[in-house]
Amino acid sequence: MDSLKEFILSHAEGDTVTFQVESDAARDFGVTFGKVEEAILELDLLPFRYQRNRETISVRQQLTLFRSSVAVVGCGGLGGYAIEELARLGIGRLIVIDPDVFEEHNLNRQILSTVSLLGKSKVYVAFERVREINPAVTVTMIERYLTQENGRDVLKGTDVVIDALDTIPARLQLADICHAMRIPLIHGSVGGWYGQISTQMPAEKIIKKIFSRYPFERGIEKDLGNPAFTTAVIASLQVAEACKVLLNKDGVLREKMLSVNLIDMDFTEIAI
Repeated sequence: MDSLKEFILSHAEGDTVTFQVESDAARDFGVTFGKVEEAILELDLLPFRYQRNRETISVRQQLTLFRSSVAVVGCGGLGGYAIEELARLGIGRLIVIDPDVFEEHNLNRQILSTVSLLGKSKVYVAFERVREINPAVTVTMIERYLTQENGRDVLKGTDVVIDALDTIPARLQLADICHAMRIPLIHGSVGGWYGQISTQMPAEKIIKKIFSRYPFERGIEKDLGNPAFTTAVIASLQVAEACKVLLNKDGVLREKMLSVNLIDMDFTEIAI
């Protein structure tokens, strides 16, 4: 590893390292892009891809994100946007969980869905997309439902979980698993022009408080649908929350829910 770091230092441009240098290092030293990126960040240098993060996320914080693991449960509307943004943010490991394939009705809002990918596994498409965006990110594909029986094994070692599910029973089950494992959970849901987001920290049961008395299996999206713009907004807010949790920043939406109304551009925090 010392020779790898010497190579990086000798090819750095100021305090940044280009992707070409990363590629050369991975090839010449027979290591993964992830190993190269970690070495760059340990040297207090910055992969050039993160140059526009610099004023918001420090090099030390970028290293923290690289060493973090985030699970995205559901790789459709919310999940697809979340996976895209987490990969670009530089989260080092993503666990993507979904048993489904892309269908035609996904095309209106699911960023990973294209006509040519109809019928393809959502987790495999997510894997391929992340590899194209940021090959330093490790992706673990779980092509099955998350259940009480497999939840502990699937989420083992995860720092944050993003709820991108579409039924209330599945959300409640995920919240119970995360509570038992003491993993922060970032909840998001959408319906028409409206959405909501909340962060359940390990000692809390916020998701159960939000949904436990709701009499239906699905939320308002069953009647209002899921346009692309609402999905993108809520997923982006979830990724921002995940970033704050991972970097131990203030302002996390704990013990409250952010209600989003895009028709009136109204964002309201509600105590839970």
